[in-house]
Amino acid sequence: MSEVNKRFSDKKFLLMAGGTGGHVFPALAVAKALQEQGATVEWLGTQRGIESRLVPSANIPLHCIKVEGIRGKGKLALLKAPLQIIRAIAQARVVVKKVKPDAVLGFGGFATGPGGVAARLGGVPLIIHEQNAVAGTTNRLLARISNRVLEAFPCSLPGARQVGNPVRREIVELPEPEARIGSEASLRLLVLGGSLGAVAINELVPKAIALLEPALRPTVVHQAGERHLQIADEAYQKAGVKAEVVPFIANMAEAYSSADLIICRSGALTVSEIAAAGIGAVMVPYPYAIDDHQTRNGEWLQKAGGAIVMQQSAMDEKKLSELLQSLLSDRKKLLIMANAARQVAKIDATEQVISACGEELALAR
Repeated sequence: MSEVNKRFSDKKFLLMAGGTGGHVFPALAVAKALQEQGATVEWLGTQRGIESRLVPSANIPLHCIKVEGIRGKGKLALLKAPLQIIRAIAQARVVVKKVKPDAVLGFGGFATGPGGVAARLGGVPLIIHEQNAVAGTTNRLLARISNRVLEAFPCSLPGARQVGNPVRREIVELPEPEARIGSEASLRLLVLGGSLGAVAINELVPKAIALLEPALRPTVVHQAGERHLQIADEAYQKAGVKAEVVPFIANMAEAYSSADLIICRSGALTVSEIAAAGIGAVMVPYPYAIDDHQTRNGEWLQKAGGAIVMQQSAMDEKKLSELLQSLLSDRKKLLIMANAARQVAKIDATEQVISACGEELALAR
């Protein structure tokens, strides 16, 4: 066992993340790394978020509190908010006292706010990590009381250390872009509509590909989401375009390894995974995201040369087809984008978060 392992073998961490995969998956990557280095890990979340399914599946004890978001919920929710927050903090304090963690790590989501306050009230070191280029309300507030603030993209929070987004190890370990895109095999397009599907992407991509010359059409794998699977499949059939349409992709590393170009939303984890995998992308930000954070996420990779951001309001099948033609007809351009994406990836993000934990524990002695 290494010195790092010895240092963490008698330590316990309480992780807080919930609601969406963008919060939960980076936290799971860190949880796994902490466990591998000898630490005990437990989790604070809610019953309504994706963590209620994913965390127990990872064999991590899950403690749930009752709390939900209030932004965009109307005046009644705002009136109820103070009581709800006080109650959630009280519940979180019970969990913190029970778990007795050496440090608490917050990755966003509804439970993170009350949990972070409970940690500081209990004198427990608090470390927060912001996944998006625009910080969420919870992390903006917690940053003021946290012992250490980490961020995935630059300048999302004052005084934060940029470490990137922790992504799954199998994605980080994919071969370099030259080993994939440099071959003369037919080009492969991966379309990601999100786990719930993205209607605009599902409808427009088949029409855009249909406008391409048959010789230029790529092999298509399209993840459409369970609810939109049939609609997307029928759209390809109607357009006369061959495609493998699936509801969900369990092995994202394998999907990335087979892709030369991606069309997707620009959620924080998607952007970070694409950069780590080293693949060029056309990103269509979700237009109704709070604070328009998806546009900022995508612009980070676009500035580096690894992506092209196309706003949904300005996108139609003709414009998308013209863009696809310019990319698919130039394999060298795809390789340049892929290398640019890989170059700015923070492939050691998980290790940097772990290092920050060690530094904070050393200060707390």
